[in-house]
Amino acid sequence: MRNEDRSSSDIRADRGLGVRLGVASVAIMLAMIPFTLLLVVAKMPMNRLDAQVAENLHAYALDHPVMTNVLIVWTDLFGPWPWRIAVAVYAGWLVYKGAPRLALWAVTTLTVGGLLGLALKVIVARARPHLPDPVALAPGDSFPSGHAVNVTLGVGVIMLLVLPSLPRWGRYVAWAVGVFVVLSVGYTRIALGVHWVSDVAAGTVLGVAVVAATAAAFETWRREQGRRPATPLTEGVEPESVKVTHDQN
Repeated sequence: MRNEDRSSSDIRADRGLGVRLGVASVAIMLAMIPFTLLLVVAKMPMNRLDAQVAENLHAYALDHPVMTNVLIVWTDLFGPWPWRIAVAVYAGWLVYKGAPRLALWAVTTLTVGGLLGLALKVIVARARPHLPDPVALAPGDSFPSGHAVNVTLGVGVIMLLVLPSLPRWGRYVAWAVGVFVVLSVGYTRIALGVHWVSDVAAGTVLGVAVVAATAAAFETWRREQGRRPATPLTEGVEPESVKVTHDQN
């Protein structure tokens, strides 16, 4: 009987988490779509910045082919698919170790953020930069940058998963590395002439918003389950995850 009660409780908990993640996803979509449209329509000063930066970085790229090749390798190394694979593998490992709800959070965050980024590309339909003698090409629309969205989502998800297992000093180092990866990938997209500055900025903002919303939803769910309050930014989304994996071992 106790096993049946526990099973029913687990099912209710899973449903509660799923509902909260779904509500968070809808809230992000409702908030970001009008924000993005207004940003594109009302950003005349940003157009001058976009054009100036694109022109300057394109000239540098043409004059420094070795550095341009480095940027191409870097942008491919931390592109959308490597992050999708990394999070999927991590989620599979979490399920194996007995943390399926944490895996659900990770996959939901990356999936919702990626799909929202694609939807906004279609809605906004902004053209990519057209530069003479391009050093790189990319398909599809420009706004927001898919690389910026996915690197922010990937870094955010993995960071909030690994924080519980790191010492305090290690958390600072991890965040510093994560921020560097996000900013450097964003820079490659602008420097290679496939995105405007505002594309990358919007992609980064969108990624941060999605991670923040789903992490907040997960934290609310944790507290409803009677777990102690936590600060995801410093403790990760589930500080108990370290204990869970250790118990499984």
